[in-house]
Amino acid sequence: IVADSKNVQNRIQKFLGLKSIVIYPPCDLDKFRWVGQEDYYLSTSRLTPYKRVDVIIKAFSKLPEKRLIVSSTGPEENYLKQLAEGFDNIQFAGDVNEQELRQLIGNAIATIYIPQDEDFGMSPVESMAAGKPVIGVSEGGLLETVIHGKTGWLLPPNPSPEELIQAVNEMNSNRARSMRLSCEERASEFRADIFINKMRKTFH
Repeated sequence: IVADSKNVQNRIQKFLGLKSIVIYPPCDLDKFRWVGQEDYYLSTSRLTPYKRVDVIIKAFSKLPEKRLIVSSTGPEENYLKQLAEGFDNIQFAGDVNEQELRQLIGNAIATIYIPQDEDFGMSPVESMAAGKPVIGVSEGGLLETVIHGKTGWLLPPNPSPEELIQAVNEMNSNRARSMRLSCEERASEFRADIFINKMRKTFH
C-alpha cells in the first residue's frame, strides 16, 4: 500500500491496521513559476466547508488595506460571496483556467490554505514552486510540506480569523519575497522524477 503522506499512512494504520509506505505525489514544477509580486493574497481552495475559506474571508473583512483574491468555485460559493459583500478588498475570480491560475499564483504576495486535516495538499507545493510562501495550518499534510518561518506560516489547528489576521500582517510583501528561494528549494523535493524513481523502486 502506498500512501501519499504520513498523515494518510497514520490513518491506514489506525483504521485498517495495515502498514504502508509514503511516496509523495509529483508536482509539475515547470508549470508554476515566480512571475512578480502584486498587491494581493490568494486562496485557491475549492469552496467547500472543510477548506475553511469562510475563515479567510472573515479575516480579510477586518483587513480593508489588504487584498484577497478567491480563485475557485464550489457549493459554498453563494454563502461566501454574501459573507464578502460590501468589502471591496475581496474579489472572486471564479473558475479560472490553468494559465490564469499560474498567473495568479505567480504574482501573489502569498497563498492562504487552511483546510481541515488535508490528506497531502498539492496547492502549497504549487505555491512554493512559484516562490510564494504559504499561510497554512498545523494539521494534515501541510505539516509535511510547509516549513514554518521558512517557506510559510503555520497557524494553530482550527484557526480563528484573528490568528489569520496576525499571520497576514506578519507575511508582508518584503517578508514573502525573502522566502522565495527557500520556497523554490522546498518545492523541488516534490519533483515528478523523484516520484517516478520511488514508484519504480517500490514496484520493480
